[in-house]
Amino acid sequence: MTSTDIWKTLENLSEKQFKEFKWFLKLEGNAEGFSAIREAGLEKADGQDTVDLMVQKYGCSRALEITMSILEEINRNDLKQYLLKTISSRRKDLKNPDYVPLNCDYGKPKSKLGARKSEIKLMIQKRQMKILEINRSAEISSKSADTHIVHSERVSTVFQQSVKRIMDDLIEAIKEKQETTKKLAEGLVRELEQEISELEKRGCEVEQLSRNADCPDFLQSFSDLNAPPPTKNWAEVSVPLPTYGGIMGTAVNQLEETFRTEKEALLSKAKLERVQQSAKDVTLDPDTANVNLNLSADGKEVYCDDATRNLPDIPERFNLAINVLGKQSFSSGRFYYEVQVKGKTSWDLGVVKESINRKGSISASPEKGFWTMCLRGDQHIAHNVHLSLKHQLEKVGVFVDYEKASVSFYDVDSADLIHSFAHCSFTGKLFPFFSPGLQCGGSNSTPLIISPVNDYI
Repeated sequence: MTSTDIWKTLENLSEKQFKEFKWFLKLEGNAEGFSAIREAGLEKADGQDTVDLMVQKYGCSRALEITMSILEEINRNDLKQYLLKTISSRRKDLKNPDYVPLNCDYGKPKSKLGARKSEIKLMIQKRQMKILEINRSAEISSKSADTHIVHSERVSTVFQQSVKRIMDDLIEAIKEKQETTKKLAEGLVRELEQEISELEKRGCEVEQLSRNADCPDFLQSFSDLNAPPPTKNWAEVSVPLPTYGGIMGTAVNQLEETFRTEKEALLSKAKLERVQQSAKDVTLDPDTANVNLNLSADGKEVYCDDATRNLPDIPERFNLAINVLGKQSFSSGRFYYEVQVKGKTSWDLGVVKESINRKGSISASPEKGFWTMCLRGDQHIAHNVHLSLKHQLEKVGVFVDYEKASVSFYDVDSADLIHSFAHCSFTGKLFPFFSPGLQCGGSNSTPLIISPVNDYI
């Protein structure tokens, strides 16, 4: 293959095509691993000059490759095929010093190299993403470990304090029993000492009377002293030993109850933390918000007020119900978010299907694509089930496991599971659901606030 063949090929280009050919030569990266030819050298170059510049820059075989690549770019595959046929006809001409052995179309290897390059780039990106995932898992694991250490120390402190309190009460109860026994014994001893004193006095009187047997009053005195002294039958008297089994059993029961309570609290907290690792960044979607709802600029807060906003009644918007959806949708995996409800007297939270009715009066139920719970006055309700809670909720966690078809609600502060919907009929996208309720003359004007979740987002 000679440079003449390249020049003859270029002679078949129109003026416009030849200009385009030179433009590609000036383009940096016109072929894999090749740099551009300086524009000044190509500006007034004819066909022969152009070929000379290419051969000088790249060598004959590389110049051939670039020529065929550019011919393909300017839609002159016919000339590319001409070059290939010329090469094929000279395959056996080994004496030709300019011969370039070529077994296949240059375009195909180049295409394969490009595909391979993209494949390698994708492999690198996947591994970089895996590094981020592993680092994030390690970070979450580290934070979780730190949190568990803090909770374990707290449980240990509470348990130690409980043990000390219960032991102090036990010791106090033992000492009280001991003191009671001591006082009883002291009372009996005083009584005995009193009787001993009386008996000693009687003994002295008897001794004196025995010395005066001839006394005229002897018989009368003898009769008086012969009467038994007023004493107790001490044979039946004893000091009962106190028993401590009962109060020690009570102390042990209290310790067991304390341990059980703290263990349950620790397990509940650990379960909630696992759930919190599925936290997603949720924001409110203004296109779905009822016209009486006021949304914060960052999409994290919503409350109802008296103002009616002039907004288009698009299909996505709730036109009567005081509701709004989250922007983010989920159709697989797990997701979790938390909402502050402190200070409110009415609210609804949960998830809904994308296909729910958004116009007119709405009846929320799982059958209609609503998996929600609400507060009405002092009653917490989840689809007609009145929930029994230890105290008023301040922050609620909503957790969805799409594959397990479940929706769960948590009291974030106590880590207690409030309620779960199981065997949910999920189809398609699910959206976070919010209703701050009517403001009720200002008594329910506090906003619902989507809160960050323990640094997991």
